[in-house]
Amino acid sequence: MLLMANLYAQENTEKIMERKVFNPWTWQNERQYVQAVEVKNPESTLYISGQTAIDTNGVSSTANFANQLLLTIANLEEVIANADYRNADITRITVYTVSFDELGQNFNIIQDWIAENDMKIAVTVVEVSKLYETTLVEMEAIAVK
Repeated sequence: MLLMANLYAQENTEKIMERKVFNPWTWQNERQYVQAVEVKNPESTLYISGQTAIDTNGVSSTANFANQLLLTIANLEEVIANADYRNADITRITVYTVSFDELGQNFNIIQDWIAENDMKIAVTVVEVSKLYETTLVEMEAIAVK
């Protein structure tokens, strides 16, 4: 009987999600990202498809890079909220851009967004030759809670 009670208690013990950041250096701190994030005991994981600057009617933006980046982030936030996650649940983003130069000139938008949401996330940036229609930047993410 005691053994059954112990098994039941072990099965019903709520595990708390833990996040641990790994940064062997400090230089990335001013860029608002981390080298690695370990997540233990997550309740669930959300894999978010690449979001771009497409409006609610499905029309691709022809705006400048900064405005496309803002719309891309807004679309990412919309998907996250729709799935009942928070921005702070994001652990990784990949940014695809058609121009490292333009992204570099506007990277503060991403950095400010990360800082405002108190995110500690791994970030990868990839330059590509072309994105969907007229879009200039795309962001995909992984969130855990």
